[in-house]
Amino acid sequence: MIQQKTLTPRALVDLMLLGVIWGGVFLTTQLVLNEVSVMSAVTLRVGLAASVLWAVVWLRGMAVPRSPKLWGAFVGMGVLNNMIPFSLLTWSQLHIESGLTSILNGTTAIFGVIVAAIFFADEKLTRIKVLGVSLGFAGVICAIGPDALRSFDVRSIAQIAAILATLSYAMAGVWARKTMGRAAPVVAAAGMLTTSTIFMVPLTLGIEGTIALPQTPNGYLALFYFAVIATSGAYLLYYRVLATAGSGNLMFVTLIIPPIAIALGALFLGEALGSGAYLGFILLAAGLIVMNFQSRRSGAKSVPAQ
Repeated sequence: MIQQKTLTPRALVDLMLLGVIWGGVFLTTQLVLNEVSVMSAVTLRVGLAASVLWAVVWLRGMAVPRSPKLWGAFVGMGVLNNMIPFSLLTWSQLHIESGLTSILNGTTAIFGVIVAAIFFADEKLTRIKVLGVSLGFAGVICAIGPDALRSFDVRSIAQIAAILATLSYAMAGVWARKTMGRAAPVVAAAGMLTTSTIFMVPLTLGIEGTIALPQTPNGYLALFYFAVIATSGAYLLYYRVLATAGSGNLMFVTLIIPPIAIALGALFLGEALGSGAYLGFILLAAGLIVMNFQSRRSGAKSVPAQ
């Protein structure tokens, strides 16, 4: 049995800060999308974040990995943990509210439990985990609403895209456990963001002909936030919280993100979510709390950094 780490005041502050930072990414993504395309937004996000993290690697005097095997692992992480989920979540915000996107994004931990049970013998689905997963899926159904089940339109597709993004995050967790080994966290984050940039740049240029930049100061500020603060900066904070608070406590960051995103969406974008979305979040939160109880007993793995 793995001993659960104590949540110290410093770790609690870091945990809250990480939740606030990731909660703000949905608003800033929407602001960037007002001025650039989805593909340009994702390309700029991963490219700028990678540049910042390599600067951190250089300042810390860390070695750049040379192993082809490790760079192959970075490719998988870049695709599963950055390229696919960033693209799906960003596109989904063209058609659904930022607050709803944040709630659906909370299913990352739910899918993480299921995928881990499929790929790892030591991550079996216990009755407590099944209860948590069931509550989580009930929350998703409530958040999506009955209308999405009766009619299939672009809004329904956007909600499915957001959920598929969380499945990709879950698969990234499996990939990381199988391939990343003992790579330094900041180097691993820089590596996977670099490989996702290498894929996104030619893809964006080939489809759109250019990588568009924001046209206003507000657009550049939003880009700086969601690329530098909420990606490269959040990765650094994520690994610090993981080291000090442990994986079980880190799962609680998923409960902090949606209220922040919902409040910012209402304040700055005039968004209003239906009662089903709030009920869905409550059920999802209950499922995560149940699974966190299990993680305190068994030392479960943390959700992937987003």
